[in-house]
Amino acid sequence: MKRFYLTIILIGVSVITSVAQSRSTKPNIVFILADDLGYGDLGCYGQQKIQTPNIDALAKKGIRFTQFYAGSTVCAPSRASLMTGLHTGHAAVRGNKGMLPEGQTPLPDSAATFATLLKKAGYITAAFGKWGLGFITTSGDPQKQGFDVFYGYNCQTLAHNYYPDHLWKNHERVDLSINLEKDSVYSADLIHEQALKFLHSQHDQPFFLYLPYTLPHADVIAPHDSVYAYYVKKFGEPAKKIPAASDEEKSHYDPYPHAAFAAMVSRLDRYVGEIMDILAKKGIEENTLVIFTSDNGPHREKGGDPDFFGSSGGLRGIKRDLYEGGIREPFIAYQKGVTKDGTINEMPMALWDLYPTFLQLAGMPVPKNIDGFSILAALNGQRQHQHPNFYWELHEAGGKQAVRMNEWKGVRLNVTTSADAPIELYNLKNDPAETHNVAAQFPEVIRKIDAIMKQSHVDNKEWPLLTTEVKKAAR
Repeated sequence: MKRFYLTIILIGVSVITSVAQSRSTKPNIVFILADDLGYGDLGCYGQQKIQTPNIDALAKKGIRFTQFYAGSTVCAPSRASLMTGLHTGHAAVRGNKGMLPEGQTPLPDSAATFATLLKKAGYITAAFGKWGLGFITTSGDPQKQGFDVFYGYNCQTLAHNYYPDHLWKNHERVDLSINLEKDSVYSADLIHEQALKFLHSQHDQPFFLYLPYTLPHADVIAPHDSVYAYYVKKFGEPAKKIPAASDEEKSHYDPYPHAAFAAMVSRLDRYVGEIMDILAKKGIEENTLVIFTSDNGPHREKGGDPDFFGSSGGLRGIKRDLYEGGIREPFIAYQKGVTKDGTINEMPMALWDLYPTFLQLAGMPVPKNIDGFSILAALNGQRQHQHPNFYWELHEAGGKQAVRMNEWKGVRLNVTTSADAPIELYNLKNDPAETHNVAAQFPEVIRKIDAIMKQSHVDNKEWPLLTTEVKKAAR
């Protein structure tokens, strides 16, 4: 009888061990996406004026990538690229078009987001922050695109206001009308609090936590706390006159925008530190991959001053540019016992590479009809498969295209008005700041890049690259 009970106990232990091992093969994933944070806005990427000790510590004990690219140079298409594994020549959402009553162009029903697939692999999926890929009544609703829980801004236009009258919890409108009377509830803090509650909860499944925080996107507004006061004193910035306007418009300005921006970045850094503390206290650091990056380059809007902060990190361009400063982003990855301390990876990679990476981590097959390559090998310190080229297009400011091919970078402007717009050419190895256009010296390289641009763009009704009139004239 004793042997029988012992056998049962041993079988029970074996089953528990087997389940634990099964879970450990599917790590938790915490993906933090800053909003309009530039390549040079963090201390570990050269920032001198803003303190970011928690993110710097993450880079010190993880991997810091130096040539990682956003999906686009503006919000919605960059996020669509992340969600679908497609670059902007193929993705369904390629711009920031707004839609009534709220939100942006939705992801279509046909979009197979990685979140949807992770759910099939047994993951709990949650998003806290800014969505921008479709209102709750459309096919782009976060819960129709793979997320069990969503809390934050559905509409990126409304996300400019850090003291909004409402947010969304799934399909429930969260009333913050108190902010109409007085700036009371700072949305970034409220969103972060909800994210921390999710992390504190006990999960019996692996989880994917998507944190598309709104910081430090315009409008440049931060609570006037001790951190803000510290930067006001540090910068010695003269107070700016608030424009005479309606009360609503007045709330979009801060008299000390440099201090406010620095305080926003410091606040984001604090959020990262609090997330890492919870992971450590819960003992799940070893089974949780943490990634930190940004959706596009720095902004010059409602108080943003990338020149003062060197936000582009010495690179050319800012948000809405397809030069390096508009699309090259900080990217840090850390998993205790997996990533090697203080590693620097200089290989070019892009946001659409995360789609297959997340699926591979979950043990899921990777679809063939995507543009991304898994970067899991790089995260594990192994030899990584490389892209032959990268492609971007922007449907604003006259239309723009860009290609990176090895050390070459081609940029074409005014695409929607000229079928034969010239391609600028830069050698990023010799000229990372893209100051010398060498197109005339390398016609063969130009021809190759032109061919990649033509091949990489696939028209759809919503996002034609050339206007009908221009196409007819070019025939």
